[in-house]
Amino acid sequence: MKIEDILTEQLVLSDLVARSKTDVLVQLANAVAAQHADIDTARLVGALEDRERLNTTALGDGVAIPHGKLRGIRRVIAAFARSRAGIDFQALDGKPTHLFFLLVAPEDSAGAHLKALARISRLLKDPAFRARLLEAPDAHTIWTIIRDEDARY
Repeated sequence: MKIEDILTEQLVLSDLVARSKTDVLVQLANAVAAQHADIDTARLVGALEDRERLNTTALGDGVAIPHGKLRGIRRVIAAFARSRAGIDFQALDGKPTHLFFLLVAPEDSAGAHLKALARISRLLKDPAFRARLLEAPDAHTIWTIIRDEDARY
């Protein structure tokens, strides 16, 4: 699975206006629902919040991968967002989160969901990659950085 199979440039947000964990989830869910008519924003936010209640999806190093599953969708869908200011996402290292990679998967697709999580996690472990995402001037550049980095693997 390649990132560009699940993420489109239209779902790359270079400047989150959200200031809280809930606001991040709502803003990302709104973006996904605007591009995918079969996804209801409220249901997606509910699925993401349910997952966050289990344990934070903020991994530390300024990265979070909020994710959830929804009945009725056919494939894994991703969105990416950046917050220059950083948001308290209850990260394991206690630091603000700047990079958010949202994943939503079909309710019955454990394999595809886990493969996407693993691929994104591997990319985001690289400090130089994270720095390029933080420094990128716009959404198109972020999209290009993600696509090019992913193509290397």
